[in-house]
Amino acid sequence: MNEKFFSLPKEKQQKIINAGYRVFSQNSYKNSPMSEIADAAGISKSLLFHYFHNKKELYLFLWENCAKLTISYLTRYGCYKQQGLFESMELGMRAKMELLHTYPDMASFTIRAFYEKDPEINAAVQESYHKYFNLKADQARINFDLKQFAEGLDIEMMYREMYWASEGYLWEMVQRGNVDADQMEQDFTKLLQFWKKIYLRKE
Repeated sequence: MNEKFFSLPKEKQQKIINAGYRVFSQNSYKNSPMSEIADAAGISKSLLFHYFHNKKELYLFLWENCAKLTISYLTRYGCYKQQGLFESMELGMRAKMELLHTYPDMASFTIRAFYEKDPEINAAVQESYHKYFNLKADQARINFDLKQFAEGLDIEMMYREMYWASEGYLWEMVQRGNVDADQMEQDFTKLLQFWKKIYLRKE
């Protein structure tokens, strides 16, 4: 990657980033031409290749950018400091909604990238995901007060169940080909309320 990209004004950087998210979120990695991204960003294809040497480099930059921005927003909202699991998740949802106002196609891109099957991309995406999010998740869990949960609850199974449910929901959105951020917020709000009734200790 050419470091000159970071010398661009923030608005121009954001325009290129959003163009990448938009095009890659609408197609598979293989079927996303750099020329289309350049057109969406309002720059020439040659200039895009000046900033990013090839499509793989741009794709992985966008993926890493997702991870760094998400963690930054979650940290700013105090998600990793909460002792209540669902308080942390609700703050996290607000953080992500704010993030999507700046990068409206990021959610679609993130989901598609996570399930991208191209061998040139898949391994790098999965390695990056576990590097960023497993570490933060483990750090966050240390802060949770176990007394908030129902007596005798299998905590590890609860985490796995919530992960499976969330992954299944996102996979369904990918199959429909339309990731609606507002609908996601509504659906996950309902899901959080459902989980609270099941997993929290009754007063």
